[in-house]
Amino acid sequence: MSRARESDRNGAPPLYLSFEDNGRLGPLFGAHDRHLARIEQKLGVWVSGRGNRLAIAGPPDAANRARMVLTELYEMLGRGEPVGPPEVDGALRMARRAGGAAALPIDDCAIATQKRRVIPRSPAQAAYLRALREAELIYGVGPAGTGKTWLAVAAAAAMLAHGEVERIVLSRPAVESGERLGFLPGDVQDKVDPYFRPLYDAFRDMMPAERMMDRLRDERIEIAPLAFMRGRTLSNAFVILDEAQNTTPVQMKMFLTRFGENARMVVTGDLTQIDLPPGARSGLDDAIETTGRLPGVRVVRFSESDVVRHDLAARIVRAYRDREAAP
Repeated sequence: MSRARESDRNGAPPLYLSFEDNGRLGPLFGAHDRHLARIEQKLGVWVSGRGNRLAIAGPPDAANRARMVLTELYEMLGRGEPVGPPEVDGALRMARRAGGAAALPIDDCAIATQKRRVIPRSPAQAAYLRALREAELIYGVGPAGTGKTWLAVAAAAAMLAHGEVERIVLSRPAVESGERLGFLPGDVQDKVDPYFRPLYDAFRDMMPAERMMDRLRDERIEIAPLAFMRGRTLSNAFVILDEAQNTTPVQMKMFLTRFGENARMVVTGDLTQIDLPPGARSGLDDAIETTGRLPGVRVVRFSESDVVRHDLAARIVRAYRDREAAP
């Protein structure tokens, strides 16, 4: 384990932290103390320990953030949740925006599904989870890997399990990403399945596979391609429109006006990955401009700093953004 200095360069005394359950310390620290090393690297602190007591040395604000990160990870282990590099990085992202708080703002927006407890891994994710709980129409906009769709599915699965809605409706435009797939064999369900695979994968993270299949069979989870939504009224439903950047303004207006009683709609998309014909305006951009300030509507914007998929994914997003911004 790295050695904490007795004080930082400004002479601040170390912050001490004790843990009651020694059995959690191994996974808390990580193999070869890699979790502690990550915390040191990202926050500019020095951590050392003896037994169940840690000393955190460094600037007071950074040491307090390290304390919050370690405390949250320790409590996650106590709930039986895994702690690995993604959880450490998520707690670090939250800690950077926590200011002088006593704890990370995680528990107030966590979602409990049948298979896992979903917590935010970035401040934007925390704002998004609160919006999913409080608003009727939520736009989640930002690059791939920020959790827009995954978190929307988590909220939908939780509301269905708790009886807050009667069904979940999943929709998206059938637009290929830069290639033509041509004719797809089978019935309508077979043809649209490839487009909805990311949503199926997210549901498998939230509920047992057999439960998901039961919900699909009894249509409590319904797949509804955007082209088939006209004329419907969606009541007592949690509705997710994914890849909405590939809708036209006419399609988006048609979709948004499907609102019925006790409905919640989540519209997700990435305005940097539009596959519409050149010159066509995205319905997502148009809808946010038109409806984004209405009561009951919340717009949550993600950036590359919110990418939780992998560090390299965030760097790739940043590289493309920088190239497009270059003169």
